[in-house]
Amino acid sequence: MYEHVQLTLGVLDLDMTLHEDKPADINEYSTAEQIALSESWKRSDRLNLMFMKMTIANNIKTSLPQIVNALEYLKTVEDRFGSADKSLAGTIMVELITMKYDGNRGVQDHILNMADKDAKLKMLGMQVDETFLVQFILNSLPS
Repeated sequence: MYEHVQLTLGVLDLDMTLHEDKPADINEYSTAEQIALSESWKRSDRLNLMFMKMTIANNIKTSLPQIVNALEYLKTVEDRFGSADKSLAGTIMVELITMKYDGNRGVQDHILNMADKDAKLKMLGMQVDETFLVQFILNSLPS
């Protein structure tokens, strides 16, 4: 039965810990299915945590507390650095508003650079109306 449960739970449920609560601790009364679910969840948690720690820059990792649960680690990163998105959006918005064509590059490159800043703002959840973007672009160009 254990092999059947393991096959139905999946060999590599990497996102299990991000979508499912931790199963109850196993004890002498736990069924084979509960044991398999618990082991699968723990494996998923270890792999997720290891992957997160591998992909986060070292200077950020050292500022985070030592957490042994992948979902808690993800929430800690989000809480710690969620405000960084707001300040980044503000910085990009200021750059977009104050940009001026300097003549060093082509006008097309300048406009594409401003459109790129608009796309970055959209990714951060800040929508710039198209008419405002056109106005910013026109104002950045010389008479």
